[in-house]
Amino acid sequence: MIMMACSLLSYMDRLTLGVLYPTIFTKLNLSVQQYGWIVFSFNLAYMLTNPAWGAILDRVGLRRGMALAVALWSIASGAHAAVSGFIGFVVARAVLGFGEAATFPGCMRAAMDWLPSHQQSRGIAVAYSGLTIGGIITPLLVTPIALAYGWQAAFIVTGSVGLLWVALWRWTVNFPAAASARQTARITFPNPLERRFWSLVASYALGALPFGFVQNLASPYLARVLGFTQAQLGRTLWFVYLGGIGYFFWGWIIDRFAGGNKRPSGLFFTLALCGLPLIFVPYVRNWIVVVCLFFWATFVAVGFVILSLRTSALAYPKEQSGLVGGIGSGSWAALVGLVMPSLGHMFDLHHYANAFLFVGIVPVAGTLCWWALTMPQPER
Repeated sequence: MIMMACSLLSYMDRLTLGVLYPTIFTKLNLSVQQYGWIVFSFNLAYMLTNPAWGAILDRVGLRRGMALAVALWSIASGAHAAVSGFIGFVVARAVLGFGEAATFPGCMRAAMDWLPSHQQSRGIAVAYSGLTIGGIITPLLVTPIALAYGWQAAFIVTGSVGLLWVALWRWTVNFPAAASARQTARITFPNPLERRFWSLVASYALGALPFGFVQNLASPYLARVLGFTQAQLGRTLWFVYLGGIGYFFWGWIIDRFAGGNKRPSGLFFTLALCGLPLIFVPYVRNWIVVVCLFFWATFVAVGFVILSLRTSALAYPKEQSGLVGGIGSGSWAALVGLVMPSLGHMFDLHHYANAFLFVGIVPVAGTLCWWALTMPQPER
């Protein structure tokens, strides 16, 4: 449960800036394109340091490694309160991304170290479920604080809660002796010349792009186009992030209907088609429908995450399952970071239809790439 709280806190710190977008960026006179570059700095640091944190946790253990990571990102979160311009936010987000890159390697390592084999999958699901809970409570928590005491206070609160987690982690968790004595694992690097590498990148990064888009740009869209106030965003965004319950739904569907299928083309194409309604958001003026479309896009996108990891885990040796997760999340973070400045520029120019069309079509392209890359090779 304490690792679930860790992933919850990481998502709170990650989402607070987007939730408070109308207040912060209006007062500081920053553009959506600049916001895109700020998101890019987080994703770049997050992508580059995911493998590094895996190695650090293997070397120093969970007790010290996770305490260091959460303390670092909590300080970075609190430091947002002292920022007053574009460069400051870029630096603060980069440090936040560096620290938060330890979250999922830590969750995976905790489940492997602490639970018997027949409970490890459930343990991973519980640890990762903090994402969904964090997405739900962040708008409900930080918005009233920001409205009552200023947006800086929201970052001080989230940073302080992270430091409280570090104290609980250090002084209440009973670390198994076997885990603390575990030897450093052999580090394996991905081979970009393999088809299985690119099939994972295509299905995960391209398929789940709408998740990153909604996570970062739902708030600016609702504020700029539909005129949402900060208070209205606080009462609404939790439902958008509730789409993360798709992790559990798609996990059940995939286990039930895909099983050990290494090439579940039907499920991939179903997900691609289910994500297309996002394209129609710019043509809708009813805010309830727009919010539901954002929810649906998130719900479908996390299906790509589960399905791509499941199929790729069958393509790689079992001992490289951590590598599979690293390739997937790293490639997704890289893609989101790369496209955010351009998408932000489209928002500044009010070219919303182009932005939504691009994000809606990319998962279809990713599915076609995955299908081509996983076609059986002729025997020689």
